[in-house]
Amino acid sequence: MRGLRGRAAIVTGASSGIGSEIAKRLASEGCIVGIFDINLEKGTKVSDQISAEGGRAHFYETDITVRESVNSSLAAFEMDHGHPQILVNNAGWDLPIPFVETDRAFWDKVIDINLYGPLNMHHAVLPRMIEAGIGRVINIASDAGRVGSSGEAVYSACKGGIIAFSKTLARESAKSGVQINCVCPGPTDTPLFEEFKTASGDGARIAEGLARAIPMKRIGVPEDYAGIVAFLASDDASYITGQTISVSGGLTMSG
Repeated sequence: MRGLRGRAAIVTGASSGIGSEIAKRLASEGCIVGIFDINLEKGTKVSDQISAEGGRAHFYETDITVRESVNSSLAAFEMDHGHPQILVNNAGWDLPIPFVETDRAFWDKVIDINLYGPLNMHHAVLPRMIEAGIGRVINIASDAGRVGSSGEAVYSACKGGIIAFSKTLARESAKSGVQINCVCPGPTDTPLFEEFKTASGDGARIAEGLARAIPMKRIGVPEDYAGIVAFLASDDASYITGQTISVSGGLTMSG
C-alpha cells in the first residue's frame, strides 16, 4: 500500500491475537514497528519473528494504563526511530459477566485497559503527530460498542466511548494532518476469546451459535483485520477520517 514504507508505527497489545497480526502486516509493508505490550516473553517473540522475516520491529514493555510507562516507552521508541507516524490502539481485555454481578474493581480494570489506556496513548502521541503535520491513528474498538453485547456492559461502554472519542479527535486533528479512524472487530478466535469462552462456562455452545449467526458462517481470525488497518494507515486512505468500520463477517451491518 502507498506510503507505508519507512514509517514508524506503534501497535499496543501486539504480543498476540489481532495486535500481532497487525504488527506483522505493517512490518511487511515496510513500517518500523514498536510493539507496546505488558507481556515481555510474547512481545519479544513477535518482534523476533518479524525481524527473522526481514522486517523491522522492537518490543517495548509497556503498561498502557500507567502514563509513566507509556511516556517511558514512547521516549525509548523515539530515541530508536523518531516520532511515530502511525498509532494502532489495539490492547483490550474483558470477561463475560452480567453487569449486576460485577463490582467496582472489575469496572476499574476494564475501564483502565479499554478506555484510559487508549487515552494515555493518544495524549502522549498526538502532540508529536500534530507537530509533524502527519499522523494516522487506528483505534481497535468493537461492535459491542455499536450494538451492545450481553455480558459486556462496561466493555461496551468503553468501546462506544472510544468510537465517540475518535470522531471528536478526528475533527480536532484533521487540520493538522492527523487522521483517526476506528475498526470494530466482530467475534474473533483470539487468546482473549478463549479466555472469554472459558469464563462463560458454556463457551463451545456460544462459539457455535455465533458462527451460525454470522452471514459468512465463521468466527473471525486475527488475520482478518490486518489489511483494513494497513489501508487506513496508508496514503491510499488519505481522505478518510472519523470513520467506524465493522469487520464482522456481516454480523453487524451498521449504517
